[in-house]
Amino acid sequence: MKIAKLLAITFLSILFVSCEEEEKDVNKLFQLEISNNKTQFTTGESTSFSIKNKKNKEIGTVTYSINGKDISGNKYTFTDKKLGQRLVEASFKYNDQLVVLKKVIEQVASKKPKIIKFEIVNEYPHDQNAYTQGLEFYKGELYESTGQRTKSTLRKVDYKTGNVIQKIKLDDNHFGEGLTVMNDEIYQLTWQAGIGFVYNPEDFKKIKTFKYKKSNQGWGICNDGKTLYKSDGTQRIWTLNNDTLEEEDFIEIYTNTSKINRVNELEWINGKIYANIWQKNGIAVINPETGAVEGVLNGSSLKNKVTQHPELDVLNGIAYNPETETIFVTGKNWDKLFEIKIVD
Repeated sequence: MKIAKLLAITFLSILFVSCEEEEKDVNKLFQLEISNNKTQFTTGESTSFSIKNKKNKEIGTVTYSINGKDISGNKYTFTDKKLGQRLVEASFKYNDQLVVLKKVIEQVASKKPKIIKFEIVNEYPHDQNAYTQGLEFYKGELYESTGQRTKSTLRKVDYKTGNVIQKIKLDDNHFGEGLTVMNDEIYQLTWQAGIGFVYNPEDFKKIKTFKYKKSNQGWGICNDGKTLYKSDGTQRIWTLNNDTLEEEDFIEIYTNTSKINRVNELEWINGKIYANIWQKNGIAVINPETGAVEGVLNGSSLKNKVTQHPELDVLNGIAYNPETETIFVTGKNWDKLFEIKIVD
């Protein structure tokens, strides 16, 4: 009898502890569900949310929110023109405790990117030792930013000969990144130092330094004549405040199926952002209002035309020449600069 009683007490104890642990682990009791089990949606689509109450526990009123903003009821329509991730949260009371369930969904592009064809107009020599990070035309001159610690530079280049006309070297601890020119000032990023530089384009005298506040790294930068756009190595492209140069807002870069990470060198061309993607020999054409990749240019054939050597790296560097209405591209440690023209 004593053994039977001891076994019964042990069983009840285990059962009590098991139930107590289950009560604490809300994930075993509740699950946030998205209608049709979808995680990707396009602009204009709608979805609804619900709580799967696995053991019919009594809970309080459920409140749903998207990216921290409460929504009315449990239905949501993707009306924001910007693509990107959306954090769905469901909040309710259970046993006098607040329960918050979370899921991430995405708003993606509605159309598949088109393949953009191009033709080579000219080939020019390029410094094979230049680890190209940024490229841009200003008043008919080609400006270039190069990377690698102890080797980073800002330079003006005669694009027809490849000769460096003017150059300054960055501090050894700075890794040069993207470059753009706006309002007669050169903006150059550094990679991991969290700072960028502003120069006079005539003598390369440093005017000021600015810090990144919301993004950890500097990759690419371009401008539309009024606003600076900065990539940080993620799927985000930031717009910068004209006065403080701090990050104000961002778009997230998406195709119709996925986000595009490692967005690198940027160039503004006829209302679109052309972007290199690190470790890819291609260029994405991006809608600056939505983040949608509208087209893709495959530059693999260009890399095959340069001298193959151990330090050769990916396509990187895009510069639009408004005088010729052509695009100039090169790569990291490429010995050629290509002038190309988009073919409709």
